[in-house]
Amino acid sequence: MKIQSVRLLPLFGQTPDGGWDPAFSDRNRNLMTLVEIITDQGVTGLGSVFTSETLVAGSVAVVEPFLIGAFALDPAAVSETLHQHTFWQGRGGAITHAISGIDIALWDILGKVTGQPISRLLGGRHRDRIKPYGSMLMDEPPVMAERLQAGLARGFRAFKIGWGPFGRVDRRTDESIVVAARDAVGPDVEIMVDAGGADAYWPHGYKWAVNTARMLADYDITWFEEALRPDDIDGYIKLREHAPVPIAACEVLTRRQSFIEWIERGAVDYIQPDVTKVGGLTEQHRIGQYADDHAIMMVPHGWNTGVGLAADLQLVAAAANARWVEYITPAPYVEDLFVDPLTMDDDGLLAIPDAPGLGFQWNADGIAKHTGGMALTPSSL
Repeated sequence: MKIQSVRLLPLFGQTPDGGWDPAFSDRNRNLMTLVEIITDQGVTGLGSVFTSETLVAGSVAVVEPFLIGAFALDPAAVSETLHQHTFWQGRGGAITHAISGIDIALWDILGKVTGQPISRLLGGRHRDRIKPYGSMLMDEPPVMAERLQAGLARGFRAFKIGWGPFGRVDRRTDESIVVAARDAVGPDVEIMVDAGGADAYWPHGYKWAVNTARMLADYDITWFEEALRPDDIDGYIKLREHAPVPIAACEVLTRRQSFIEWIERGAVDYIQPDVTKVGGLTEQHRIGQYADDHAIMMVPHGWNTGVGLAADLQLVAAAANARWVEYITPAPYVEDLFVDPLTMDDDGLLAIPDAPGLGFQWNADGIAKHTGGMALTPSSL
């Protein structure tokens, strides 16, 4: 079974807020792209890339000589070949992002052909349920409380709040948002705080971060994410040592090699690769295993699509060191892509599908709605 072609399905019109310019909701400036791999035997696989269609299309054109005609049931080998042959073309950038979507789609194909969920093909399932945390932007206290209460009504029992005014106004504003969040959900729901240090021109350093971490500890915050600029590894090492709450970071890093120093030097408590950027399931699973060897938890970053969430669910099923999965909510690119709506049980846990490949059926109407009328290629399996 060989790879015959690649199709791109750009998602636009409902791009979630996230610190970027609203122009990225336009088709020509979209931020999320689905990738479809089609084989010569009619089996197709689906992946997701956190990158604009224009960049993904250019990247696919670069890797096509090594992709088209390759054996479709060797996802890790094919993806590594693409990485190896594009080192000079853009390691860590748009090409790596595009390979992420290709890799996810190839694992989806392998799962369909073998009749197994990807998590079992990655080595086995450690769990069949996981706690999703509802991920949402911060806002003024009354709005923040309303959003969290709506999330509770949808079944979430953990939330991550971030960006927005946090770290941009003053300490009193930061604390008032956290107080409102804790009051809204009560003492038994987990809250994570994401400062958004990857935002453009992040103004704060170590002293702000450690003082803010001490404030967050007063409200039983589960972890403090991206408190510093994303390349400040020495700052993170010091912050992890002195902060009274666990520290999380690394969502912007790509390829497994970039994570080695962060893991070996103990820069974080929770490491957060993004499967739609880091190099795909192949790379992220290896990163998670190496982190586990160093007693670091793996929490997938997932400001994402339904396809990316499906990949994350397979990853956390196969990871010994996973307790949560990120679930941006509410988000049309997530909810609208599933045939069957995702629901949490009474414990706030989400079932991880054990159907072949990514394990989900995709909603044709939802895909058409967000791609300007495009449709997935029918798969023979």
